[in-house]
Amino acid sequence: MSSSIPGHGAAVPGSGPRSSPVARVSRSALEANARTAWGRGIRSFAPSLLEADAWGHDRVLVHEVLDRQGFTRAQTAATSGAVLTGETLFGLPGGHGTPLPALRLTGTVLSVKDLRAGEGVSYGYAFRAPRDTRVALVTGGYAQGVVRALGGAVDVAVHAIRHPIVGRVAMDVCVVEVGDAAIHRGEEVLFLGDPAQDEPSLAAWVRATGLTPAELVTTVGLRATREVVP
Repeated sequence: MSSSIPGHGAAVPGSGPRSSPVARVSRSALEANARTAWGRGIRSFAPSLLEADAWGHDRVLVHEVLDRQGFTRAQTAATSGAVLTGETLFGLPGGHGTPLPALRLTGTVLSVKDLRAGEGVSYGYAFRAPRDTRVALVTGGYAQGVVRALGGAVDVAVHAIRHPIVGRVAMDVCVVEVGDAAIHRGEEVLFLGDPAQDEPSLAAWVRATGLTPAELVTTVGLRATREVVP
């Protein structure tokens, strides 16, 4: 016997779970990364870091941070390390030093259900439970940057505990195996955080997808619901 979790999320009215994942861009992380680069003697930024709405981080916000710190746009090709790059400003893998990730992606648990051994979830039942377990339907699918290749390849965190994404990632939702963890409808699920805090990181997404950090974070920032936070 097989059972499936719906492939598409729907807006949840009232005070229930949010129907879209949220990409929170931290002004303080951007400012800290800019100050660190300034302290290393860097005074200009690569024009490419403002492309695609500043890699999904909000071009207006990013330009304001750069202006306040005193950076100017690089006019000519510079030697490596002489300009502030998007990887460093946004805290991505490959950035100089250990910059702070400026973008944090979270989803919301829409529902939790039991799954018996042998039952499958999502399109094509690509995942079948090897034992009795529980799964959560979570906001966040390939339409918001949680790309399809992440299914069965990366973890999310709920209450700082890791849980795997299982099955095929759908357009607006994905399925997470939570086992016997005390997880309920409406709780926050962390897709991307700070690897220095042992949170799910973009580096795992890069390994799973073969895409670059810039491609991944830009897709998330442009497609998820974006909020600027202090």
